Amino acid sequence: MAAEAGGLQQKFWDMHDIIFENQQELDLESLFLYAKTIGLDAERFKNDMQKNALTIKVEQDFESGVRSGVNGTPSFFINGKKYNGDWEEDVFNEYLKRQLLVI
Repeated sequence: MAAEAGGLQQKFWDMHDIIFENQQELDLESLFLYAKTIGLDAERFKNDMQKNALTIKVEQDFESGVRSGVNGTPSFFINGKKYNGDWEEDVFNEYLKRQLLVI
């Protein structure tokens, strides 16, 4: 919700990044502090966080991910298939190379 609310002020990725960097502190007070830190209009952010349209968007995005098989992050889909392999760099790179041969 906070990233989407930030997006309404063209700061989606700024909010995304600051949330990602502070995953242990995501209470409302911290989210409002992050909004101020990245230069959002705090009152507008507060109001946007309460918009039903944003709640619906976030819920739809979540449900779409679940339907697609996303059960965590990161999740990668390569050539239309979810990658469930090892995340070691060499293993992942080898998988990607093999997929290039499939195209």
